[in-house]
Amino acid sequence: MCARRRQRAGAASGATLSEDARGRGPATGGDPPRTESIRRSAGLALAAQATTAAFTAALTIYLLRALGPAGYGIFALALGFGGLVLLPSDFGISQSAARFIAERRGDPEAVAAVLFDAVRLKLLIAGPLALALAGLAGPIADLYDQEALTWPLRAVSIAVFGQSMMQLFSGASYAVGRASVNLRIVVGESAMEATASFALVLLFGGATAAAGGRAVGYVGGALLGGVLLFRLLGRRSLAERRGGPGIRRLGGYAGALLIIDGAFALFSQLGVLLVGGLLGVTAAGLYAAPLRLAPFLHYPGYSIAAAVAPRLARNPDEPPNVEALAGSLRYLVILQAAIVAPIIVWAEPITTLVLGPGFEQSADVLRALTPFIFMNGFGPLITLSVNYAGEAGRRVPIAIGCVLLHLGLALVLIEEIGVVGAALSVNVGYAVYAGAHLWLCRRVFGLSVKPLLVTLVRSAGACAAFCGVLLAVGATELSAADWLLGLASGAVAFAVVLLGTREVSASELSTLSRVVRRRRQVDD
Repeated sequence: MCARRRQRAGAASGATLSEDARGRGPATGGDPPRTESIRRSAGLALAAQATTAAFTAALTIYLLRALGPAGYGIFALALGFGGLVLLPSDFGISQSAARFIAERRGDPEAVAAVLFDAVRLKLLIAGPLALALAGLAGPIADLYDQEALTWPLRAVSIAVFGQSMMQLFSGASYAVGRASVNLRIVVGESAMEATASFALVLLFGGATAAAGGRAVGYVGGALLGGVLLFRLLGRRSLAERRGGPGIRRLGGYAGALLIIDGAFALFSQLGVLLVGGLLGVTAAGLYAAPLRLAPFLHYPGYSIAAAVAPRLARNPDEPPNVEALAGSLRYLVILQAAIVAPIIVWAEPITTLVLGPGFEQSADVLRALTPFIFMNGFGPLITLSVNYAGEAGRRVPIAIGCVLLHLGLALVLIEEIGVVGAALSVNVGYAVYAGAHLWLCRRVFGLSVKPLLVTLVRSAGACAAFCGVLLAVGATELSAADWLLGLASGAVAFAVVLLGTREVSASELSTLSRVVRRRRQVDD
């Protein structure tokens, strides 16, 4: 109970979403950059994700109409090869640099040293890989018997290099506690990509123009990120950089992160590949479509993770903020319980509304993925926290083991029960993945898991109440009034149960309401 009270105290005092991370002065000369509060950082991270989503949606709609099925197919194929190159071109360097920067957040010269070493590694790895993709563009186009694929691939190779560099600067901005810098990078990149793509496709047409717009956006975003980060650190820090971990140590930690990222990328795509191979491409489409919805449901979790995880680094001036981790996990469990309630009951109308006709069977897949959607809301927070603590090496066997578990279960379950079997294997694999990382957080940070389990039980009760209200409204065909009535009434029932079980206090709800109403951001 003492641990529970301590974690509640941290949450109630604003440690999760309003920690007052005081700065130490302006970022001129050798003074450290002023850090932003956790609430402000989380809000800015969410704004960055929303900006990217909005620009991407608008640009995708335009390109689909302007390029047509054939042209967009070539563009998508070029992007697919770019995606294959992006992971090794980053090589885990962005996350590795973020970890070492967070440990040195109060030392601008050391931060500059880390950034310079990371840029050198990027040039040595991302540069040759981008050149290799450009050089292989012709043979790849011949392999697909599509000469029109050659120049889009070359443009995408430039975009991959720019994206890899931009990832480094975006991660560094969170590590120094300045999410506002990342927002400016994201907005700048998105605006440049959209503007260039619209203009080039309008003037020249074709997949090459679309890929060229993407290259302009990411190279521009990388240049903008570099300028903003180095301006933040100040000229003297750049000239007197010292105290970095060194290229060997930076690269060594990046290697562990590369293995983890590769394993998770395989984990994410394994179900689609197996369903397509065992049941055909139509079944693969029915399975993949609901997975496309999941990232939008995880934006709050990713935003909080970006704000909180850097505070778990072993910084000599600021000990790991375990209260922020515990309080944020509590809020995310509650939030995810509210998010999954409509998915459980309204999977059919959701798929009909979002995916359209022909995807009716995807409703069963979406409903089956509910545990994964729930856990992936707080998964990034615990995994990134372990990364920032310098314990990525302990994650490697967990990641590989979960991939193998998912593979074995999927092979059995897909044969037995079809497409839904792949979703069930994802749930089991990710449950082991999340559980193992919670155990790591307990070992590394001393995180108390018991209060989180209490929150989980109470949130499950609130979720059940939410589901009951939605069932009373209807579960299949819904009018606009039904959607509004169900969501509003269900949210009230959810809140009543949380208040009745004393999981959430009236003062917490009042504080949240005041923050939302005033859109107030805590001042540093």
